Amino acid sequence: MAATSSLHIAMYPWFAFGHLAPYLQIANKLAKKGHKISFFTPSKTQAKLQPFNHFPNLITFVPIIVPHVDGLPEAAETTADVSHPSLFNLIMTAMDLTQPQIKCILQNINPHFIFFDFTFWMPKLASQLGIKSIYHSVISATTFAYVFTPSRQLNGHDFTVDDFMQPPLGFPSSTIKLHTHEAKNIAFMTNMIFGSDVHFFHRHFTGLCESDAIAFKSCREIEGPFVDYLISEFKKPVLLSGPDGDIQEPTTTLDHKWAEWLSRFKAGSVIYCAFGSECTLTKDQFQELVLGFELTNLPFFAALKPPLGMDTVAAALPEGFEERVEGRGVVYGGWVQQQHILEHPSIGCFVTHCGAGSLSEALVKKCQLVLLPHVGDHFFRARTMSSCLKVGVEVERREEDGNFSKENACKAVKTVMDEENETGKEIRANRAKLRELLLDKDLEESYISNFIHNLQALVG
Repeated sequence: MAATSSLHIAMYPWFAFGHLAPYLQIANKLAKKGHKISFFTPSKTQAKLQPFNHFPNLITFVPIIVPHVDGLPEAAETTADVSHPSLFNLIMTAMDLTQPQIKCILQNINPHFIFFDFTFWMPKLASQLGIKSIYHSVISATTFAYVFTPSRQLNGHDFTVDDFMQPPLGFPSSTIKLHTHEAKNIAFMTNMIFGSDVHFFHRHFTGLCESDAIAFKSCREIEGPFVDYLISEFKKPVLLSGPDGDIQEPTTTLDHKWAEWLSRFKAGSVIYCAFGSECTLTKDQFQELVLGFELTNLPFFAALKPPLGMDTVAAALPEGFEERVEGRGVVYGGWVQQQHILEHPSIGCFVTHCGAGSLSEALVKKCQLVLLPHVGDHFFRARTMSSCLKVGVEVERREEDGNFSKENACKAVKTVMDEENETGKEIRANRAKLRELLLDKDLEESYISNFIHNLQALVG
């Protein structure tokens, strides 16, 4: 690419690693094409991100001093620095207080673009400085189409559960539906105050409306109709950088202990389950899940956090469970190398909470998908996989509270693992086609090239 066409892009994602990491991933893809990135990050967090900066000559970390907010621990910068999600609101308030600092930095570096997500004040600030603002979301386009569009706007009152039991006017899919417990969760999230006395809905909606364009790490092959709906709703460009896995872990091989254990079992026979770093089950649901795995009579490896109110995973296991599954089942409470585990030939099925990173990692692997969404964006990703694309199966749950039984957990796994199951056959065939599509390097290359072309068109 000629130097005259290179771009300078600043990035300011929400202070959570689940946002910082995907932003750094798109930064690497843009830097690989010769573009300059100024990546704003809390000062102490820079060291955690540095190993994933693949182009240090083009990606510069710009340290941000996070102001202290009463109620936060001293020196807290990101969501990883607080003990409870209720404090995320204060992290957001602290981030809002960086506005004068950000203005000064942007004036000095004068980029073409600023990518942002939760800082709803960014478009006006950028406009004052002659900089284009891009609302770059790590949340799915389908979620935004269902929850945050102009057709959802209400006049002066909070959202109700009933509001989210139905899609907005003109929504392009009849298969994306929420259960009652899911609509409750979405209504709660959109109504809550999230930083600086701003409602969560209006924080996002303002950013979406006032930005110059909206961007997603997605592709039309997965979310095409919902992207078109967003274009028609917001009347602005929606840019797609393409699908791919999350930032690669720095280690190159799976820990010997787990590699040896998994190698005891035949190819495609092991259930792997993990729910990310922030999803915690109740003790009852934790026990139903692991008892469901026991019921399958298949080997399983579950990497789970201790359930609510419990100090350890071992203390939460059902009575006699460890003795009954000895040799074929592991429930582990520590960190594991998920990408390496998913690549292991013994893994046949992945039971996932449908987090963006976990799904993107899994979709390019050979394992089948069992979907157990927990909150917010997870619900829409699960419906996209199970109802629209038919590449996975959801665990059946109670309508009102979302609880599931061990029998339903077992049934979902059996559906995708049993080679004679007719529903499973269709899902496995669809899954193989989607995997082949996503592994096509030409597809990935065309998306990032178009993404850059569309950015260049915005600056003229």
